[in-house]
Amino acid sequence: MRHLLLTRWDERKLETYAEYIDAVRTCIYSAVMVYEARTGLSRSERSGTSLAEELTEAEGVRSRAFERVMLLAEDQVIEAAHGINTATKAIDWRARGTTEGPLEEWRELNREAFRAINRFHESARADLGVLGAFQGAGHSARALILPESRREGQATADGE
Repeated sequence: MRHLLLTRWDERKLETYAEYIDAVRTCIYSAVMVYEARTGLSRSERSGTSLAEELTEAEGVRSRAFERVMLLAEDQVIEAAHGINTATKAIDWRARGTTEGPLEEWRELNREAFRAINRFHESARADLGVLGAFQGAGHSARALILPESRREGQATADGE
């Protein structure tokens, strides 16, 4: 009976962790859309207000998913989730124009968010008893696919 209960909790944890990461990635994607529209890196058929509302909604979903993580996870997983929340909030603020900085800084905010996601994955895997790890430091060091400046050598709206 005890094994059955532990298996059931592990299944709930796995679902919770996956839902949280899905919500985090949706926030990042929404923030990228807002940032690119605000800075002119891309054009959208949707208004900036519509994109910002979508980001706000995604943040609400992420926040609720985080609460479920808080209910089920061990301390290391919770701390990793706090790290993700901090990193994604920095992306949100930059996307909305609450904070400002050059394009390279924006890219570094995104890289940090994905490093935080990888730390969460590692903590969640340990919590669930999943054997193995990501293959070396190279996994987190892989470059993100982010848009280049519209034209090499020309300044963009955010000062690069």
